[in-house]
Amino acid sequence: MPVLQNSNFNAQFVSSLPGPEWLRELRLASWGRFVSSELPRESEEIWRYSRIEDLDLDRYAPCPAGVGAGAHVADLPTSLRALVEAAGPDATVVVSRNGGLGEVVCPQAGLEIGPAGSGPFWEAAEPLPVLAGPQPDLWAALNGALAEVPWRVRVAPGLAVSAPLVVVHWLEGEGAAVFPRLEVEVSEGASLQVVEVVASEAADLLAVPLAQLQVGPGARLDFGHVQLLGAGAWALGNQVSRVGRDATLRSMTVALGGEYARVRTDSALEGPGGDSELLAAYLGGGHQMHDLRTVQLHAAPRTRSNLLFKGAVANTAHSVYSGLIRVEKGAKGTNAMQTNRNLVLSEGAQADSVPNLEIEDNDVRCSHASAVGPIDESQLFYLESRGVPTASAELLIALGFLDDVLVRFPARGMRAGLRQAVAAKLSSVGLGLRPSE
Repeated sequence: MPVLQNSNFNAQFVSSLPGPEWLRELRLASWGRFVSSELPRESEEIWRYSRIEDLDLDRYAPCPAGVGAGAHVADLPTSLRALVEAAGPDATVVVSRNGGLGEVVCPQAGLEIGPAGSGPFWEAAEPLPVLAGPQPDLWAALNGALAEVPWRVRVAPGLAVSAPLVVVHWLEGEGAAVFPRLEVEVSEGASLQVVEVVASEAADLLAVPLAQLQVGPGARLDFGHVQLLGAGAWALGNQVSRVGRDATLRSMTVALGGEYARVRTDSALEGPGGDSELLAAYLGGGHQMHDLRTVQLHAAPRTRSNLLFKGAVANTAHSVYSGLIRVEKGAKGTNAMQTNRNLVLSEGAQADSVPNLEIEDNDVRCSHASAVGPIDESQLFYLESRGVPTASAELLIALGFLDDVLVRFPARGMRAGLRQAVAAKLSSVGLGLRPSE
C-alpha cells in the first residue's frame, strides 16, 4: 500500500519540477521508492523514542516550482545575516529561499557552484549517488523526488580553497514542505570548508534537507551544518558522506531550533586510510525534541572514525541519540570511537542515549560511551564558593559543556556567533535568569 493519501504530494507534481530529462527520471524513481514504502513507526529501532507518528503530512504542501527564486543575503534576518557575514569577507555565500535559485556572492577560483541541470556546465552533472547505509532513510528518497534545485559544489583536483563556502537555505511559508539539497564533491587532493545553514521564520512548516558529501582520495572536507529553524517547524534531515582513500572528513552539526528536529548522519569510509570525525552540539527547550541518529560505516581497512555528540535539554524538552558503528568484513585495522554526553537542566527534561556496535571482522578497535545527567554539583559549588550566583554558574557550566564542541566549528569566524546563539537559547529556557538564592 502507498504511504501517502495526501493529494498535495503526487507524481504529477514531481514531473512538473524544472530540470533535464535525466533529473526528472531520477526524481520519479525516488518518488516510486517513497510511495512503495511504509511510513516509519516508533517500534522500529532506528525510530525508537522518536515522535514520528505525530507527523501529519496533510498539514503540508510542497512549494510550487520557482517560488524560491530571488533570494539575497540582504533579505536574511539581522542575526542570521550577521552570522553569515562572520565567515569573512572572502567567503563564498549562496542564499536559497525555499530550496530554489538564489545568488552566489564572491565566487572563488576553482570552486564550481551551480544548480544541477542548469547551464552548460551542470546540464549533464547528475547528482551524486545516495549512500544506502544499513537501513536507507525514507526521507532521503522524498528529498530526491521533490528537491527543486539540487545545489552542486565541486572543487578541482589538488586545489586548496582558502575561504569558507556558506550555503544558506532560508525557509518560509505556513504549511510549506521544503526540500533543500546540497551535494559537495571534493576531488582528489583538494580541500574545502563548507557551512550549510538551514533556518526559517516562526512558521508551521516541514523541512526535509539532504546533504551529500563526496571526499576523494587524499582530499579533505570540513563541513558544518547549522539548524536554526523556527519553533513550529518539523525537520527530517539526512547527511550522507563517502570518504575515499587517505581522505579526511570533519563534520559538525549545531542544532538549536524546530519543534521536532531529526538529523541522520551516515558516514561511509570506503577507501583504506580514510578518516572521519563527527561532532554535534544540540540544545532543546520548551517542548522541543532533538533526534540524532548516526552510522559510522567502516568498509575498508585501516580506517578511523571518532564521534562526539553533546547535548543539553531543559524544561520538558527531549533528546534522543542512537548511533551505530558498523565494521564490515575486510575492514581490518579499523579504529572507531563513539561518545554521546547529555546534560539535563530541568527535572521535566529527558535525554536518551543508545550506542551500538556491529563488527564483522577482527583486528579492530571499537568503543562507545554515553552519559546522561544533571549539572555536576561539585562544579556548581566551585563557582558558587567564588561568588558566582547560582543561575549564572549554571549558565557558565552549560556553555562550557557545549563549547567543547563549538570551538571546533569549521569556519572559525562563525564560532562567536554560534556561542551567542547558544547563550541566547539557554537564557530563553530560563537558565541564567533566576535570581541567586
